[in-house]
Amino acid sequence: MANISIIGGTGFTGSHIAAEAASRGHHVTSLSRSEPSEPVDGVTYLTGSADEPEQAIDGADVIVATVSPRGDSAGTLGRRYGRLAELAAASGARLVVIGGFSSLRPAPDAPRFAEGDDIPPQFADEARELNAVLGDLIDNAPEGLDWLFVSPAGTYGAYAPQQDRRGTYRVGEDVALFDDEGVSIIGGEDFAQAVIDEIETPTRSRSQIHFVY
Repeated sequence: MANISIIGGTGFTGSHIAAEAASRGHHVTSLSRSEPSEPVDGVTYLTGSADEPEQAIDGADVIVATVSPRGDSAGTLGRRYGRLAELAAASGARLVVIGGFSSLRPAPDAPRFAEGDDIPPQFADEARELNAVLGDLIDNAPEGLDWLFVSPAGTYGAYAPQQDRRGTYRVGEDVALFDDEGVSIIGGEDFAQAVIDEIETPTRSRSQIHFVY
């Protein structure tokens, strides 16, 4: 079993990943600014700032970063995730960053969605900040760091219509996947399953991965 530390472990994505990991017997530590509304058995919850993650990641095999660049966290991810990358590289931990759909491309070698002007204004700043994290990992990640940038479907998150667990998903890389009706969607539980599947059986390193129904 792995020691998995989740930065932002009480948010939508972090809480689903924590529950999935704990259900499989992994040792899970969550660091967030608030206590969980529904604690998960088997998860150790710590409160604190993502600017000081050391207490949560000591001894971690995998660090999962799930902070959304909203509210007080807007504009902080470059600094915070850069520090996580340094700490993970020094300890030999794998760094899994949960990013956004807009860091995907509409077609091979096309510009990423976040690099264009078609993002709805309410999502633009968040999309570009997450995309900058990906760019920094590609260009500046410490040598030897095992990192992975995970992009969910276009329709995903607490705001999206919630999906019953299907127990299945498709895997892509940096090109957005859609179903036969042109829909890109995945539920919280199935996204968490995909993330933990990848943690348990790694298929990619220093690259991007995409999960969708």
